[in-house]
Amino acid sequence: MQEILTKINQHSDAILDWLNHQEQSKELPLYTSVDIRDAGFKMSAVDTNLFPAGFNNLCEHGLEDAVTAMREAILARITGCRNVLVIAEEHTRNTWYLENVRILQTIIEQAGFSVKLATFFDHLPDNCHEDNYAALETATGHSVKMYSIRKVVDEICAGGVKPCFIIMNNDLTTGIPEVLKSSAIPMYPSVHAGWHARSKAHHFDHVRELTAEFCKIIDVDPWLLSCYHRAVREVSIHEADDRQRLADEAEALLKDIQTKYTEHGISDKPFLFLKAEQGTYGMGVMPFEDPQQILDLNRKQRNQLHTGKGSQTITRYLLQEGVPTAHVVDDHASEVCVYQIDNQFVGGFYRLNSQKDARANLNSRGMSFEKMCPRSERFAECGQQRDTTDFAVYRILARIAGIAAQCEMVDLSKQQAKTA
Repeated sequence: MQEILTKINQHSDAILDWLNHQEQSKELPLYTSVDIRDAGFKMSAVDTNLFPAGFNNLCEHGLEDAVTAMREAILARITGCRNVLVIAEEHTRNTWYLENVRILQTIIEQAGFSVKLATFFDHLPDNCHEDNYAALETATGHSVKMYSIRKVVDEICAGGVKPCFIIMNNDLTTGIPEVLKSSAIPMYPSVHAGWHARSKAHHFDHVRELTAEFCKIIDVDPWLLSCYHRAVREVSIHEADDRQRLADEAEALLKDIQTKYTEHGISDKPFLFLKAEQGTYGMGVMPFEDPQQILDLNRKQRNQLHTGKGSQTITRYLLQEGVPTAHVVDDHASEVCVYQIDNQFVGGFYRLNSQKDARANLNSRGMSFEKMCPRSERFAECGQQRDTTDFAVYRILARIAGIAAQCEMVDLSKQQAKTA
């Protein structure tokens, strides 16, 4: 990685020109979070979320940068915007998620906008006020007002204040609710970019192509800054024949990875993550070193891989090259999560896990977070003592992931236009 860092420094002007060209005249995702694994011998983005839910883990300097970036991002999309509606996830019992929403609301308010939070309550909670909102307590003891989206729509139809901008913080795993299908209010990200439509394989196809272009500039093997993947669809994990298909694809992918390990003199044993091709929150994810492990999955393991968020049945899987993490925080394996607004870096955090090792899925039980300061001159203030020489690479990989997400959304829009 030191050789790559040297080449990035040597070609910094050309890299900046290339990134700016890729971002030019494109409406980039409003916000993203990008998970990055750093093995020491390679580094790669391994997940890109268009509906990030960890704003509460940004440091104070990151939050300051987020306010400026959010103001510019909203006004660039809607000139003169004043009122913003944030549509949140429905799991309002998750108090840390509520803290994320509270911080997101604060960022938008400090950016100069009036903000209302809403979600899809099936039934208004018992503590719902006459003004049709529920007062919910976050993990830090703060209160947020969460409105029913249907009540908000009724108020707008009755002549109430109409938001000019909707920010989705709900990944729409189960599809687009009817109440949003006919909305004329601009929504970012688009409802067509929810997990009911997105494909991780599609996203990483774009990441691979963009990384190859970038690596031509610095003259390095693109594999050192990306990871191999394959999609396997129309699968029932409980069916032996379908598990055999997964195992066959896993065997072929492991051979490809081993070829690269041999080429670069890496003695580690390759491994894979089997994950749901659609969805987030680390659900439906397992590491494997041997295809036989897929064939030998017991019922409990199959059940874990069979159902994702919202009790959605998983039938599409991504086999993704496993990137072991060399990062250690407080003696625990950790990975980097970068936050961006309009593809501008606003900080992030280290996700660490006290119950997992360097080759495991860290986005699972036992995880905790340590804030990562975006300003090098303020590291000490945030208590950050770790080496930050890789920040330049993290930022570039995150920007590439954001550009890939935009390419993905363009493709989704074209598909939607064909079926409309």
